Amino acid sequence: MNSGGALAADADPPPYTPPLALNGTASLMWRAGDDARVIRLTDGGYRQAGSAWSMEMVDLTSSFETTFTAHLRAGKVGADGIAFVAQGEGPRALGGWGGGLGYRGIWRSVAVEFDIFQNTPDPSSNHLAVSVNGNPDRHESAAESSIRLYGKPFQARIRYEAGQHRLTVYIRPRAGKATEELLLDQKVDLARKAGVRYGWVGFTGATGSLTARQDVYEWSVGMPHA
Repeated sequence: MNSGGALAADADPPPYTPPLALNGTASLMWRAGDDARVIRLTDGGYRQAGSAWSMEMVDLTSSFETTFTAHLRAGKVGADGIAFVAQGEGPRALGGWGGGLGYRGIWRSVAVEFDIFQNTPDPSSNHLAVSVNGNPDRHESAAESSIRLYGKPFQARIRYEAGQHRLTVYIRPRAGKATEELLLDQKVDLARKAGVRYGWVGFTGATGSLTARQDVYEWSVGMPHA
């Protein structure tokens, strides 16, 4: 913490972390050792739903890229998963628990699911999917994950190319030097589906009859890399 005195001339400034709007069971904590910010969407209870939105709005008519690390874990099995969501409802948006993944009912939205429980419409208990209009029961596209989403941290990169209305999702294990893999490539107009030019981006997560602690950290949003 900065006590208010001047920083040493050769000291690096502290990293800027934009303010967040937290809803439901979502909470903010700091990882021991490096004071990295961690968003905990669910904390291991039953029938929980949480959301966390950046208060710095994103121009959904422009290209952007976001990366983050997620760690979903508890016992041998857990539920239900998390989603990265772009939406036009506002910073208090929060959807349903269980298979709703915390975004069911956020009508003006596009969600990228990281789903660890197989509900009736799901292809498996370890998949990614793109859904629109706050409806996790219908997938615009879905793919089996090449790595386990539950148990160990993984890194995701989501890229939006506004000119082509192209959303691509990449994933890789957090540990080691594994290369990322493209799992989803979906045509979708984020601004049209969110109903706004400037929208909110962030995360939702939920539990149901099974539970999990679901954390997101090392999150960044910026211009796409070449």
